[in-house]
Amino acid sequence: MRDRFVLAFFVIWIATHDIHAAEGWKIGVARRDVTPTEPIWMAGYSARTAPSEGAVHPLWVRALAIEDEKGSTGVLVTLDVCGIDRELSLRIRHQIEADHALGSERVVLACSHTHCGPVLGHNLITMYPLDEPQRERITAYTRHLEAAVGDAVDEALKNRTEGTLSWGLGRANFGVNRRNNDQTRVPELREALALAGPNDPDVPVLVARTATGDLQAIVFGYACHGTTLSFQQLCNDYAGFAQVDLEAAYPQSMTFFWAGCGGDQNPLPRGTIELAKQHGGELAAAVRSVVDGGGTKEISGALRCAYGESPLTFDTLPEKSHWEATAQSDNVYEANRAKALLARIDADGPLSPTYPYPVAAWQLGDGPLWIFLGGEVVVDYALRLKRNLSNERTWIAAYCNDVMAYIPTRRVWDEGGYEGGGAMVYYAQPTRWSESVESEVIAAVKTVLKNLGSATP
Repeated sequence: MRDRFVLAFFVIWIATHDIHAAEGWKIGVARRDVTPTEPIWMAGYSARTAPSEGAVHPLWVRALAIEDEKGSTGVLVTLDVCGIDRELSLRIRHQIEADHALGSERVVLACSHTHCGPVLGHNLITMYPLDEPQRERITAYTRHLEAAVGDAVDEALKNRTEGTLSWGLGRANFGVNRRNNDQTRVPELREALALAGPNDPDVPVLVARTATGDLQAIVFGYACHGTTLSFQQLCNDYAGFAQVDLEAAYPQSMTFFWAGCGGDQNPLPRGTIELAKQHGGELAAAVRSVVDGGGTKEISGALRCAYGESPLTFDTLPEKSHWEATAQSDNVYEANRAKALLARIDADGPLSPTYPYPVAAWQLGDGPLWIFLGGEVVVDYALRLKRNLSNERTWIAAYCNDVMAYIPTRRVWDEGGYEGGGAMVYYAQPTRWSESVESEVIAAVKTVLKNLGSATP
């Protein structure tokens, strides 16, 4: 009799324990295929001279909804695109807020930064020699993607079911600092243990399971440019191949990729689809080592979210007369930027000396602190923030909510070059950032973390 009582008590305890674990989180996922159905200009490279020619694999909008036991909800939307501009980002996020009462702190739009995706909105628009039919096609595609985001978010929120969250870290090594290494010699330098420059090999992994223990979602990031490929086919580069591998290994699960602070990191060697598949396979293996390795840590507690926009200061702005002269330049990129800025001046008045820089942060219970930065952020930021907060528990995403320019540290700013200021012409920004750019970005992060609350690491 006593044995039966103990067994019954044990069964009741197990059932109660399982129910409690399941009630901790609710997770919903959804996706929409946003592969363009007709040739469209592709983003990321100024050397292209023609629109796309088919697709290697589909491009997706994916939405992940996370809700804690008290109803606090966040939505991560991953986009297989090079970047989005502020106008489009605000439009999408304001619509989600209107539809679901989720403020900007609770919605993150994360771009994969593939250079084999379509041009979107006004992002890098002065880089391309577009005729009017192509501009109209880009406008129509942008509206299509915007609607797809709304549909995916609606479905993910509707589909929330009880489950668990856990996390871990993998490692991948194909990302190489492109400012400090000759890309043609990377295999030789790697063999000689001579690769130089800062680098971030971490592969953060978030795993969502249903209440019955089935995989529901795998979210992972890596700090590296999506530039293995430069051909004319639409493709999500190495990240897309990693997702194809993972969804073949875990067919019941949806995968989500976010790009880390890879503004100065390239996948090397590069240039062929075989290498893109190789890099994607390495990244997928890093994720599988976490999912299957038994080392994940379950997350409990509350989801806390914060968001802010802080002014990043430009260097000295040129006068309007400078843009009037530059608009006649034989350099098509300089001329395009000048014409875009003159149109902005005519519409809105003098150019602003600052830019509203977006920073968001999520604290996932007793798990990772997840920081989301706008722009093409160089790797120094991730290393600095992780060093000062908590290395393994701090995840730094870039290319989020607005990809307005490269974000250099003071070191990169001093060194100059493409990431230090040269790329501003393609983003139609009037000049490079001021020398205080790093301190301004860090101050913006500190403000958001303060607003997040005291439970940050």
